[in-house]
Amino acid sequence: MDAGETAERFDAFRASADRCGRPGVALLSALARARAATASGPASWAPRVAGGFGLSAAAGLGPAGFYADLAAPHGRRHVRVCTAAACFAARAGTHVSEVEEALGVTVGAASADGEVSLQAVRCLGYCYAGPAGLDGLAAGTGPSLADQLARRVTALAPPIPAADGTGDPVLLGGVLAGESSWQLWPEVATHGGVEQVQAEVAASGLRGRGGAGFPVAAKWAAAGGSPATVVVANGDEGDPGSYADRLLMEADPDRVLEGLALACFACRARRAVVLVRSEYPAALARMRETVRQAYEDAHFGRSVHGSNTALDVEVVEGAGSYVAGEETALIAGLEGGRGCAQPRPPYPTERGLWAAPTVVNNVETLAALPWIVRHGGAAYARRGTRPEPGTKLVCLSERFARPRCYEVELGTPVERIVSEFGGGLRDGAELSLLQVGGPLGGFLPPDRLDVPLTQAGLSAAGAALGHAGMVAFDSSVPPAEVLRHVWEFAAAESCGACSPCRVGSRRGLELVSAGKPPGEEYGRLLRLLSEASLCAFGRRIPPAVTSLVSACGGRLAGWER
Repeated sequence: MDAGETAERFDAFRASADRCGRPGVALLSALARARAATASGPASWAPRVAGGFGLSAAAGLGPAGFYADLAAPHGRRHVRVCTAAACFAARAGTHVSEVEEALGVTVGAASADGEVSLQAVRCLGYCYAGPAGLDGLAAGTGPSLADQLARRVTALAPPIPAADGTGDPVLLGGVLAGESSWQLWPEVATHGGVEQVQAEVAASGLRGRGGAGFPVAAKWAAAGGSPATVVVANGDEGDPGSYADRLLMEADPDRVLEGLALACFACRARRAVVLVRSEYPAALARMRETVRQAYEDAHFGRSVHGSNTALDVEVVEGAGSYVAGEETALIAGLEGGRGCAQPRPPYPTERGLWAAPTVVNNVETLAALPWIVRHGGAAYARRGTRPEPGTKLVCLSERFARPRCYEVELGTPVERIVSEFGGGLRDGAELSLLQVGGPLGGFLPPDRLDVPLTQAGLSAAGAALGHAGMVAFDSSVPPAEVLRHVWEFAAAESCGACSPCRVGSRRGLELVSAGKPPGEEYGRLLRLLSEASLCAFGRRIPPAVTSLVSACGGRLAGWER
């Protein structure tokens, strides 16, 4: 890749942003650089950064006060500690106070001398080895986390364990067997037909693996095939309990990028963006290096492998926000704004990033495309179940005897995943609750695991498929504390774009903090959230709370602090 091609590649994105009068990710990057140098609040530096772009102070203060990475004070040494479900379940949340004591600083603050700061995050993708923390870019995990972050013992950051439960993996072939990527894309780019790729994916029945489960081929078709289309690889895997996307981006990034190239080809798109959450620094570095190598190998660029196919790809770092993984919020962030959900219509496929038709596919979705196009959509459709075909990566948390990322066929009983693959809970502990599908997915009691791993099956049982992360809780964590944790997450991560979710999530936290058991007021609050929230975040809070209360039975009734 010569210097001219490098300049053209990045100019394409800058020009698109400029035409719409948006600062794009350049503003967020500049805000992040300013934040890294100070523990002061955004008011002291965000207006100056915005002014450098010719923007008002509000344009800088908005995102600087919204994104967790920008709002949190930063000392010369910045430490992040995970407070998400899997790490909470590992030690009933006691690791947070241990880290605070070890570092001499409280969460959300910096030491008086500005030497150390501590930020609570959700999640770091070490759910299989929690609790976890990041000391700068270096990870530490396990029961001795506080000592690791205090630098009294060596940091432990085990690689992600993975296993195949299908006999013929779609997604883990590269991770487990070293299957090489980029075998398909050169042929498709030079001699393939767009309609053929579209037809195979349509025949496969592949649905998005990011949580919503929308048919991939239908989303592509909705973009209309305009060359102005932008495809976004969503690597903002925010569901605590899931680390599948981190595994793919770190261990097999070429497969993800080949899938992205195929998606762009099918959508006739010439531009793509890969968003990687800031909580995954190793994945971010790996994706950036792999994109650079892909340009050198002619997989990307003005003339892919000497063909008429052109494709420019940029890797962008997130700034810390769960809701910003929702596609309209993600697009707002890429344009340099607050990552708040936007009303629809228009849908992103009509008017998205830089006002262009935009297709957002998550990392796991993209990683399935090379197998589908190579083996045919019909072969993929025979996997899993008829209404929900294919395979899924399922992540098991640290409480399991064999925590790892498993590839399984959709329709596999949850009981089999928990008992056969996961081996039950470690140290002979008994399962108290199983959280499935993320922080707002849902909960299953131990006697209700005879449900299939499908959207329909889990929904009927009060849970959700989501990213398919499974977090086990044993008797060491009281159900009331799990309920409090759900409301804390909801209140902290609500983007605030709509009043029902912004106010409702805080009211829910007030109720549980006051020791009020679920009752009539809960019912009114949950109805408001489910009926009036702008996006799926607020609408998913009621099912999560309701399923937890149902799974706990009498263990929550009449509870008082």
